Amino acid sequence: MLILWALRDGPKRFGETRRLVLGVTDKMLIQQLSELEDDAIVHRAIYHQVPPKVEYSLTELGISLNNSLEPASLPASSTLDLLLSN
Repeated sequence: MLILWALRDGPKRFGETRRLVLGVTDKMLIQQLSELEDDAIVHRAIYHQVPPKVEYSLTELGISLNNSLEPASLPASSTLDLLLSN
C-alpha cells in the first residue's frame, strides 16, 4: 500500500520511491516493485541512456486500486502530514 501511495502523483525513479517509502530496504523494495509489475499494478519504464534510467508508475489497475484504498489512508495521511510538519 505504501508503494502505491508513493506512486500516486506520477512516475518516480527508484531513489525517489525509496525515499517516500520509509524504512524499506533496497532489496525489499525491488522485490515488491517486481511483484506489483508482475500483477500489472505497476509499470516499469526503462530508458536506454547513460546513466540508465528506470521509472515506475501506476497502471490503470494500480490507479483503481489506489483510489479504492484512499479512504482507508486518510487518517494515516493526516497523522503523517502532522508529524512531518513538526
